[in-house]
Amino acid sequence: MADEEPEREGGPVPGKDAQTDQVFKALADGTRRRLLDRLHEHSGQTLGELCEHIDMTRQSVTQHLAVLEAANLVSTVRRGREKLHYLNPVPLHEIQERWIDKFERPRLRVLSAVKRRAEEDMSDRPTFVYVTYIASTPEKVWDALTDADLTASYWGHSNVSEDWRPGSRWEHRRIDGSGIADVVGTVVESERPTRLVATWASPEDEGQEDKYSRVTYDIRPHGGIVRLTVTHEDLADETAVKEVSAGWPAVLANLKSLLETGSPLPQEPWLVP
Repeated sequence: MADEEPEREGGPVPGKDAQTDQVFKALADGTRRRLLDRLHEHSGQTLGELCEHIDMTRQSVTQHLAVLEAANLVSTVRRGREKLHYLNPVPLHEIQERWIDKFERPRLRVLSAVKRRAEEDMSDRPTFVYVTYIASTPEKVWDALTDADLTASYWGHSNVSEDWRPGSRWEHRRIDGSGIADVVGTVVESERPTRLVATWASPEDEGQEDKYSRVTYDIRPHGGIVRLTVTHEDLADETAVKEVSAGWPAVLANLKSLLETGSPLPQEPWLVP
């Protein structure tokens, strides 16, 4: 009688491996990975919303979503007649724990940092950075950047978002009552009151990620005041740099005046010739 292979502690579980096979099958297709990317940016989307950014019929997108649901990478919730799709990261986390965490995480962190730095150095899209110091608190600076009424009082637009959490959409709306947004984007990082990162795009470019730029607000205590650093990166060209180089200092000067004196500057700086 042949010796039986001893059962190894922590070894693969047949049922679990079958589920893992479904995960890898789902991830093998580029369209399905793009759908997961869309849900990572904004979870809870309808089929119609997902189809807006995929050049494919609704029937084909539905079939891809069915594969993702079977792999437990996407979960759904009914809301009236609508079916909302949510990203479920648990299967990916389990794969990470099984093959990465125990052995490779420290080395991969280093490699990831090197790759990120190399990509940043190779990027030919310009960046604008502006630093200002404000006699205020980080919480008040955060609110002044995200509160619709406060932004309207010094920016000429209202910054509007449902909750300013990662994945939430935000708009830079006119205050003339038209409700028109001149800038739209998605919240990428949100750590009140110290860090806010959001994509930035013209409404006509929404969904075309290669045309997005990205704004980071870094809000740090500096003694008894606040150091606010605004970094606007991935700008289209030098013309865009010139435009934001005139716009950001004017807006932030108005913000500083509002928080330090209770009123914005007597004239909107961007309108002075």
